Amino acid sequence: MGSFSIWHWLVVLLIVVLVFGTKKLKNIGSDLGGAVKGFKDGMKDGSAPDAATTPAAPAQQVANQQAADANTIDVQAKQKH
Repeated sequence: MGSFSIWHWLVVLLIVVLVFGTKKLKNIGSDLGGAVKGFKDGMKDGSAPDAATTPAAPAQQVANQQAADANTIDVQAKQKH
């Protein structure tokens, strides 16, 4: 079988351009590039600085839940058949 030669890949590229058109391929490329850039920015933002502030948030949520529990009425919903 072996690998494909450069001519095989050029024919495949020509067929893809004919089927999708250059404008559609350009849009796909820019969308893919934007997604990769957004992913890299998200990974960079999710590093060490956020890890230091995360443990404090659950303690505040627990305190707020305990204050709200005094006024909360627990009920159980039933479905009609």
